[in-house]
Parts: sequence; C-alpha cells; structure tokens
Amino acid sequence: MSKFRKIAAGVLAAAMTLSFAACDSNPSSAAPSSSGSAASSGEKKQIGIIQLMDHPALNAAHEGFVAALEEKGYKDGENIAIVYQNGQGDTNNLSTIADKFVGDKVDLVLAIATPAAQAIAGKTKDIPIIATAVTDFAEAGLVESNDKPNTNVSGTNDMNPIEAQFDLMFQLYPEVKTVGFLYNSSEDNSRLQVDIAKALLDTKGIQYVERTVASTNDVQQATTSIVTECDAIYLPTDNVFASSMPIVSDIAIGSKIPVICGESGMVEGGGLATLGINYYNIGHQAGLMALRILEEGADITQMPVESSTDYDFCINGDTAQAIGLTIPDDLKQYVITPNAGE
Repeated sequence: MSKFRKIAAGVLAAAMTLSFAACDSNPSSAAPSSSGSAASSGEKKQIGIIQLMDHPALNAAHEGFVAALEEKGYKDGENIAIVYQNGQGDTNNLSTIADKFVGDKVDLVLAIATPAAQAIAGKTKDIPIIATAVTDFAEAGLVESNDKPNTNVSGTNDMNPIEAQFDLMFQLYPEVKTVGFLYNSSEDNSRLQVDIAKALLDTKGIQYVERTVASTNDVQQATTSIVTECDAIYLPTDNVFASSMPIVSDIAIGSKIPVICGESGMVEGGGLATLGINYYNIGHQAGLMALRILEEGADITQMPVESSTDYDFCINGDTAQAIGLTIPDDLKQYVITPNAGE
C-alpha cells in the first residue's frame, strides 16, 4: 500500500527540514465527522458531475466529493440523485454533457478539471457550478476574481507548490542544468504552471526546453524527443500526461531521466517524486462547499475559491532504483513502492 506524506501549506526550505505527517491518497482522517445535518426528506436534489477524462487524480477528486456528501447524509439514490458523465477527454462530449445538465435543470454541477468547468459555465449562468482540479479560476475565465467570483462558479483549485517541487528536484538531482517541460498546450492549467516554473528557473540561471502535445497520441514522440535534451523532466498537473504516465515513465527510465510530477498519482504511475496536491482532499473540500449551497442556500457568487491546505510528498522507490538514484537518508521515509507485491 502506498504511504504518502502530508506537508502543511507553505514554503519548503532547500534543506527540506519541515515536519511531515503520514497520510493516504484518499485519507479518511482528512474527512470531517459524519455528524451534522443530513439531507431533509422530500424531492431529491439532482447533482450533475461532469469530468474531463478518466485518470487517478480526477477520479480521486470525484470520490472525495461524493464522500463529503455521504458524510452529511446525502446518498445517491436515497435522498439525492447524482448523474455522473465522463467526457473522455473530448470537448465535443463535454459540450453535449453540459447541454444535457442544463436541459435537465440539475440543482448543482460538480465540474472536474478546467475544460469541464469551462464547458458547463459556457452553457448556464443560473445553475451553481462547483469546480475542482482547476489551477486558477480567474485565469480560466470562470470567475471575475478568485476572492469574489461574481459568477455562478466557485470551487477548489489545484495550484501546486511549484517552487518547493523544484527544491525537491534539485535536492534529488543537484547536477541538473537543463529541465524539460512536457505539457498539453491547450490546457490553461498546464500553461500557467509551466510559465511560473520557467520564471523560477530564469532566476536560478537554469536552462529549459519544452515539448507540447495536443492529445495522448503525441505523448510518446514528445517524450522520446525531449529526453535527449534535458537532465530532468517536470510535469505539471496536466490531464493528458497524467493519463499517459506509463509511456512517459518507460521512456524516461530508459534514458535515466528523473521526472518530477505535479501530483502523487503521477508518481504512482512511474514518475520519480512530487510534493503535490491530494486530489481526494480537494474533491472533498469541494463537496463541503456544495453542501453550503444545498443546505444553507449560500450564494455561490460570493464564495471565494478555496486552496488546498496540505500536500502529498512521495518518492517512487521503484523508479529511483531503475534510474540509479540514491535517495538521501532524510527523504527515505517518503518512499513508496507501487509495484510491491505484484
């Protein structure tokens, strides 16, 4: 079983001397008590869930959202009706799903990932939309500002501690001179994170190269090309690459290139390490926001976008061994072995 570590939000020192506490990918310890008001009897509220595509991080956000509702007594098929739709990474599918939710006049929508949120937000200004796995709601055009949306959209972001992630990269691989960026250029989230990372590397005088993709069909070629030009790879929380980690991992390991990832599911998929978002937790947090609308009638236009308060810290021991990396003693407690027992 994976053993993730949780770090309180904040700046990670270069020596990484902050304290960590144990956590799981979808920890029950992060969930509030099930005590509290349950759903009232009467007509079932209908909640539509529109998810960009299938991969562990987005699936975990979905699970966390549903768990938050269940903990307060809202159970699908009993006192609420949840309609789950997956766009399979296709914007046309997302548009069709959004049209259906609007036509069905659902009471609330959970949108998982930026393209899903943009699809449903473009179809209705009336239905409350709680989104998650969106890096910057304002940058994505979903709200007027993250502090005061003034639209029918709010939710939880998945902005990563990018500077701390690079501190981790340089601690594991201090000899890095050129970083390679791989991402989907059509994802607002990915472009934003890479822009922040480039600015950081500029201050450190470290070179970088990049390859962008339009779909999973481009991942193998892009990865094969970039490993010849860099010492390490950085992957933001990019949906295309999150769903293609076995391809990236095989190529990077073959070239002995470490891959620092945006979130722990990508590390489990073969990346080397991360200090990243826990998607179950931000999905759960989004569920609590939805409950404020369902139970209290909260005005979503005045609900600030919320950020994560903790992060997963893990290193893939199998990948480290495969690329010949010796893990520093002070980081060995954060090692996971996804392939153990296979």
